[in-house]
Amino acid sequence: MYRLFFQCVLRFLPAEWVHHVALFWLRLLIAVPLVGALIRRLLRVRAPELRVRAFGLEFSNPIGLAAGFDKNATAYEALAALGFGHVEVGTVTAHAQPGNPKPRLFRLPADRALLNRMGFNNLGANVVRTHLTQERSVPLGVNIGKTKVIPEAEAVADYVTSARLLGPLADYMVVNVSSPNTPGLRALQAVELLRPLLTAVKAELSTETVRRPLLVKIAPDLSDEDIDAIAELALDVGLDGIIATNTTISRAGLRTPAEQVSELGAGGLSGAILKARSLEVLERLRRRVGTRLTLVSVGGIETAEDAWARLRAGASLVQIYTGFVYGGPLTVWSMQRGLRRMLEGSGARSIQDVIGSAGESQAPTRN
Repeated sequence: MYRLFFQCVLRFLPAEWVHHVALFWLRLLIAVPLVGALIRRLLRVRAPELRVRAFGLEFSNPIGLAAGFDKNATAYEALAALGFGHVEVGTVTAHAQPGNPKPRLFRLPADRALLNRMGFNNLGANVVRTHLTQERSVPLGVNIGKTKVIPEAEAVADYVTSARLLGPLADYMVVNVSSPNTPGLRALQAVELLRPLLTAVKAELSTETVRRPLLVKIAPDLSDEDIDAIAELALDVGLDGIIATNTTISRAGLRTPAEQVSELGAGGLSGAILKARSLEVLERLRRRVGTRLTLVSVGGIETAEDAWARLRAGASLVQIYTGFVYGGPLTVWSMQRGLRRMLEGSGARSIQDVIGSAGESQAPTRN
């Protein structure tokens, strides 16, 4: 029914407007005690075999919501009620910013893809931190990025400010250096710039009495050599994990006519178009780091079969965004049931046993 509604109605409405309206109604429904309790009861798949332990945290299932959906941390508990095993909010910057001019979010239905150039629109770390004080039913990640007006030379201090304000209220933190919509941001993925940034953020988080896991999120457009270099850096700095991957600036392989895509303008693509490359990056990272880092896979994940493939390739957790937009509110429920079926047919006792099973014979390498 959702897919029919999407095809007949939603696809013709402005994408960002629909997003805000959907979040509003979800928050409203979950706030009604009886309705909220019913939604949680119906959409929670009680399956201990789906539990995962990663970077010191317990997850009821491996399926999470990627950053970008709940930018200002206003709906994470409502989203958790849909069955997510974790929710990542943000991207949050140290200073509030409006983002890029609208329209800035577009659907490509023929490709089951989204094109966005949001530009880290958010209320800023000082305001977002006030939204993180409520109790949570699932682990909550906070994704931080660079304020647009801050020059590259001051980027480290900008990230550290966000880490200081938000770190104590996060279950884990992610340094985002891979969005294509903030000028100069992806340049920070160069190892010589990324090392001092990650080192400084890690040092800031280490001042807390409770340890906060730290991950970095990378782009799919990196060369294989750069992926290897970041993997080695993550190990050297002592990160807890890598999230792979963010959106792509490539337009290769789209079914949507090139002239139509060109008219939409700049931005990063997410969705099914990322499926193959995101899996390639994950497999490369797994070969490089083995089990020494937690890998989180995102990009083109739409079904339980997609999630299963990422888990077998070495991801401890997976995240969805575009697949959730196109699949609707029952997406996570359906994916969890699918994972249970595949687990029963595999002979494995738990999802934890499945992680990395596709390449167990391949040892990690270091130069």
